[in-house]
Amino acid sequence: MATLVELTRQHTSLTRDEVNHLQHLLGDWGMLADFCFADLLLYVLDADGRWLIVAQVRPSTAQTLYQSDWVGAYANDAEAAILNAACTSASVAEGSIHVESLDQEVQVVAVPVRRQGTTLAVLTREWSPSIGRQAGELEQTYLGVFGRFAEMIAAGTFPFPGRQAAISVAPRVGDGVVIVDGDARVEYASPNATSALHRVGIASNARGMRLAELGFNDGPMRSAFERNEPVIEEFDQGPDITLLTYCIPLLAESKVSGGVMLLRDVTELRRRDRLLLSKDATIREIHHRVKNNLQTISSLLRLQSRRLSSAEAKAAVNESVRRIRTIALVHETLSREAGDDVAFSEIVRPLLRLAEEGLQSPDRPVRFTVAGDGGKLPATIATPLSVVLTELLQNAVDHGFPEGSAGGTVHVQLRHDTNSLHVQVVDNGLGLEPDFSLDNATGLGLVIVRTLVTTELAGAIAMRAATADELRMANLPAPVVGTGATVELTVPLEAG
Repeated sequence: MATLVELTRQHTSLTRDEVNHLQHLLGDWGMLADFCFADLLLYVLDADGRWLIVAQVRPSTAQTLYQSDWVGAYANDAEAAILNAACTSASVAEGSIHVESLDQEVQVVAVPVRRQGTTLAVLTREWSPSIGRQAGELEQTYLGVFGRFAEMIAAGTFPFPGRQAAISVAPRVGDGVVIVDGDARVEYASPNATSALHRVGIASNARGMRLAELGFNDGPMRSAFERNEPVIEEFDQGPDITLLTYCIPLLAESKVSGGVMLLRDVTELRRRDRLLLSKDATIREIHHRVKNNLQTISSLLRLQSRRLSSAEAKAAVNESVRRIRTIALVHETLSREAGDDVAFSEIVRPLLRLAEEGLQSPDRPVRFTVAGDGGKLPATIATPLSVVLTELLQNAVDHGFPEGSAGGTVHVQLRHDTNSLHVQVVDNGLGLEPDFSLDNATGLGLVIVRTLVTTELAGAIAMRAATADELRMANLPAPVVGTGATVELTVPLEAG
């Protein structure tokens, strides 16, 4: 379905400011439809003088008249006559039309939408008496409110110019309505609004009393009156109740004659929000403490390593320290992130720095680079994947750039789509043995890699000689000796 902006750009000569005025009207017209218990349609004149429907909304307080969407359709002759009357007179016009798809008469109230003395469009309220609600006090009051808004639309004072309230978070008419006069005295409170007042301890009859006299926070309404614009405000009404209000001034001849306050009890929502925030803070604190504990274990192992005389034992302990530091790094990142997911790039870069610190030496100058984006990953994927990447970096250096070699570069390329994360590790080192097979590898590092990838991550991994295209794509110079190596890793994201 085409949007208001698209239709007005294609079929009218309305300026940007005029289209913005119509968009501001659409921001509030769900509320208007609820007040008048009817479908609302917005018509504009196209370049050929025909009335084009550019927007449509259905009420949530009554049965809709039109099951179909009419946006993009043109008015028939009977509709055009009513629309022309409203446009020409710059005032509300009424009439009836026969809708063939419904096989019945439909009542139409046409309201000219004006701005700075010019009619930009016509808003219609369309309903059938046969499917309307029985008129009680609430219905009559709401229709009266819609009538006041219609007068403001025709006068060009609604929607309000300037800063607009955040309509998407505002309460709806069904949540509760309080109507006040120009002195903020209550003229009417809907049943749902009365229930909300009862929950905050206001049990007396509110009609005829000022909001402040009831002990109700009248700050939002006073602010709306003073600023001549809608105000959305959330506040605590008492120690246990949180209310969200949307206050709109009603104008007559550009002066405040009253106001409408939509009212919603959001106590339970805010309680859940606080619980979620508390849970999130607790989880981050847990990650922080786990990281501290892992760092303590790492320090103890390093102390133990200094007391060992066996080179093989020292190497084993140092590898354990490296793996523990990798896991600690993931927890450190998670302790800073909101939620359970972490940007994998925020883990990879520190991992490369750890690799440079632990694997580089003057006799083996190795450079580590990274490119691409791994997206956000849950901790259940990020932790084992980080261990896998650390082992692959260690393996690339140990076997591609032995001590005394000229060194080289290890490049990590990240890529992700909707379903999978793809990691490629390319080096320009000595390459793999001709008979190398990952399935038959017995080294602890590759055993860890194979086990984590195939079991915990449910992914796939392949190791082979690097191609010239892969080296070029990674901006790596061709190896002086050997062919280099490529590791390709694919991890399904739904595994987390």
